[in-house]
Amino acid sequence: MMKQTELKSIKIRLATKNDATEIATLSGQLGYPSSREEILERMKRMWPAAQHAIFVAESGKAVVGWLHVSVTPLLEVALCAEVNGLIVDEKQRSLGAGAKLLAAAERWAAKNGCKNMSVRSNVIRDRAHAFYLRNGYEHYKTQKAFRKSLTPPQ
Repeated sequence: MMKQTELKSIKIRLATKNDATEIATLSGQLGYPSSREEILERMKRMWPAAQHAIFVAESGKAVVGWLHVSVTPLLEVALCAEVNGLIVDEKQRSLGAGAKLLAAAERWAAKNGCKNMSVRSNVIRDRAHAFYLRNGYEHYKTQKAFRKSLTPPQ
């Protein structure tokens, strides 16, 4: 069981460009290796702030996790938000950072008029699936993801 002092020592805040190195490092643990420069460029594209938020979890002065959430206006359903990425440092898992990040994203989404929050998780991430179920999410759909590389117009 988690000690209350461990949970209290984790602070959640909005990410800044100064967090790019730590976000890049953690992205590698998630399976998406990125450089600081790539993260900075991606962060610049996430405006306006009403459509995207990036939260970081700090333990002491160290960034131990991040979460990206975005509002997804869809024609077929009420305004919703989606967790686009969530990672907690492998040495810091099960100490409460993930749950606090998720709660911050849910508050942000509700404040931005969203009626639901969703998340997609790779079928191989059993531990993540259990985490979302523990945090009140329900498994409602299984689907296949398709991707196509695009070449810029000449």
